[in-house]
Amino acid sequence: MPFEQRLGQEQRQIQKLVLTQQMQQSIRILRYNIEDLHDFMQQKQLDNPFVKIKTSSIKRTVDSGKSFSLEDELVSRQTQSLPEYLLSQVHLTMRKTILRGWVVFLIDHLDQNGYLTLDIDTICQQTQVDQTTLIDALTLLQQLDPPGVGARNLQECLLLQIENDDRSPLLALEIVQDHFEEFADHRWKEIAMAIGTSTSEVQQSFEYIKTLSPAPGAAFQTDSLSYIYPDLLVDVSTDHRKIEVKLSSENQPQIIFNQKYYEKFSKSADVDVKAYLNEKRAEYISLENNLAQRGQTILRVGKVIVDHQQDFFLDKTHPLKPLLLRDVAQKLGLHESTISRAVHGKYLKCNFGVFELKTFFKRAVTTSQHDDLSVDEAQSQIKALIDAEKLDKPLSDSQLANLLKQNGILLSRRTVAKYREELGIKSSIKRKKI
Repeated sequence: MPFEQRLGQEQRQIQKLVLTQQMQQSIRILRYNIEDLHDFMQQKQLDNPFVKIKTSSIKRTVDSGKSFSLEDELVSRQTQSLPEYLLSQVHLTMRKTILRGWVVFLIDHLDQNGYLTLDIDTICQQTQVDQTTLIDALTLLQQLDPPGVGARNLQECLLLQIENDDRSPLLALEIVQDHFEEFADHRWKEIAMAIGTSTSEVQQSFEYIKTLSPAPGAAFQTDSLSYIYPDLLVDVSTDHRKIEVKLSSENQPQIIFNQKYYEKFSKSADVDVKAYLNEKRAEYISLENNLAQRGQTILRVGKVIVDHQQDFFLDKTHPLKPLLLRDVAQKLGLHESTISRAVHGKYLKCNFGVFELKTFFKRAVTTSQHDDLSVDEAQSQIKALIDAEKLDKPLSDSQLANLLKQNGILLSRRTVAKYREELGIKSSIKRKKI
């Protein structure tokens, strides 16, 4: 490739990355909960001398009646978060290149367990980056510690850990890579026949695979005391005819531009000073717009949720209706990933408690009458059937599926097993009592 063409391509990539960095701030701010947003704003105040945070905008009154600022209340973190740990490795091991910028971008899209939350095609469509560059960045991310980070699903997570472990059994990689479905169902004989080995060898590999982590980022989650700051407030009128959803204004960080300080330097004729002032003013405007957009998006999402689940807010004993992220996305004309970020770590407060927004998203279960049935309701039916079973003849997952079908609930044996396990109920073999 000629030098001029290569240079032009490099410049276009740099321009894309600059635009992406502007998008990243908007994405981060929407994803942050109140506590993380406050930390982010404090850093912005340090980076930009013209940004001032209204100290009275985030405060909380504890039972004693004493008022504290959020800064006083936040528990200092003694350990690094997963993103901080990964970024420290990036800065130590990677040169400052375009590719490193995309690694940082991917780190921003990991969930708390270390999984990549967006698929490669979606990122390419949203950022216009070529797929090869993004895959190279993902490969670099997946080489970082902890092993398994950056995986897109459980299978890939286990494969990354096996490949990283010199002590892994020879069969482990082949089993997870080529026979994952059979492995998940404990079909040892099928696997043994397919790869030409004994079932004991397969079981030995299984024992090793059980030692791997299904959530590489879980070790970075702390159980330290933390406060919940709801983004949304839900008020129900006394006659139960009107439900109002609004932002919790006292918890939203508010910023003001330090105009006097700005004017003090704006009289300078120095070109560099003027460029610096313009840059910092533009940063402030971008930050202010992103904060406003965050509030508007969370409020819009909250209104859709409350409208859909209004029976619950009028009567807390009413079961939640099925609701998916894509339902809200379609209703608001937004991308599903935007809804996911708006919901992540956010809470609402109503007259009978504080709830995480993700609580109100429930999968639907197919019924013969084509009615909506939430997973919670399906699990409740499974539990009721098991509670009524004979102790010496417990119901198998297949029998449970058949009984549910008679009641108009269409679930496969595998789905019944999954819901049973989510309820913490053992298999029929382990439930049997003689």
